[in-house]
Amino acid sequence: MNHRFVTDADLPAWPHAAGCVCALHGRRRLTLGLAGLAALGAAPAWAQREGVDVGKNSGFAKLVPAEQVEQAAAQQYLQMQRQAAAQQALAPDNHPQLQRLRYIAQRIIPYTKPWNRRAAQWKWEVILIGSAQINAFCMPGGKIAFYWGILQKLQLTDDEVAMIMGHEMAHALREHARERMGKTFATRGALEIGSALLGLGDLGRMAAGMGGQLLTLTFSRSDESEADLVGMELAARAGYSPAAGVTLWQKMAAASKGAPPEFLSTHPAGTTRIKDIEANLPKVEGLYERAPKPARRFGPPPAAEPGR
Repeated sequence: MNHRFVTDADLPAWPHAAGCVCALHGRRRLTLGLAGLAALGAAPAWAQREGVDVGKNSGFAKLVPAEQVEQAAAQQYLQMQRQAAAQQALAPDNHPQLQRLRYIAQRIIPYTKPWNRRAAQWKWEVILIGSAQINAFCMPGGKIAFYWGILQKLQLTDDEVAMIMGHEMAHALREHARERMGKTFATRGALEIGSALLGLGDLGRMAAGMGGQLLTLTFSRSDESEADLVGMELAARAGYSPAAGVTLWQKMAAASKGAPPEFLSTHPAGTTRIKDIEANLPKVEGLYERAPKPARRFGPPPAAEPGR
């Protein structure tokens, strides 16, 4: 069966929702719930756990109700899906690359709970959008989107997809969007924050009002570095090679020639990320070696759309 859906070349003006890939140009950022999430027991003490150590979540996140942020994210995600569907740019459920993404997500999701207890309640979703952008993101509450361009242009292996998937999930698990909102609220002055805290309804409305910015919020360098490490551990536990982070960023660097130098960007340069990944590989290699390996392996999409 020839699976084809509309891409940027077919669209008159596709809205550019900035995503994380973060992995890509350094912005943060389709729809059936993923069933069968494995329930995990209590997480081991962090001081004794095996894997990366990135410390505790930022206290700024506590200034914003998690429920409000997740609700706003779900609304934005649904709106984005509807827009993509209206443009015939939303991959159908039987699309091979969407099935690939959902399979990889299903393997990673069971390992998210120790990073955020709310993750066990999230209704995880994955969609694939027919856009040439090299991008992907995971919004608060586990709403994941990949763009066709990142799979096709970078010709990603499953291990590299898992590294991106884990990286994007890490942003949601570490509540980086909620943290950024909290910092924004804090800068408005202690008096305003104090009055808002006296009535969570007011603060909730403030968070909901920022919901439309969830697709354009930018992450800091520390957020990106943290997501790289947490994502690497998630991928390793799910049976995907963490060393794929090196080849991923080599591909990303090749596709991002002409990007501004690191000191002009809010995100680490590719060479910096590769060094950090290589330095932390020993912490997760044992996890990968012992992890059950995927029963299914997929390949990247064709380098060019048929008939294009």
